Amino acid sequence: MEHLTLYIEADSHVSIQEIESLLNNIEGIERALVDVSDGEVKIDYAPDQVSYDSIVQRLEQQGLTIKQ
Repeated sequence: MEHLTLYIEADSHVSIQEIESLLNNIEGIERALVDVSDGEVKIDYAPDQVSYDSIVQRLEQQGLTIKQ
């Protein structure tokens, strides 16, 4: 299990529940926690089942902007 922390634009139109649900429904993601006050997204995932790039791509497909 690996841990990943991403930051998304905090003024997103997508709710915390929607982001967490989206992530938790991806095979290989064990847990996802979102803090919209600062845009922090913490993810525990199995890299042999889901890649960093595919996680980022799914978030971006929902119209979320990942801060670099």
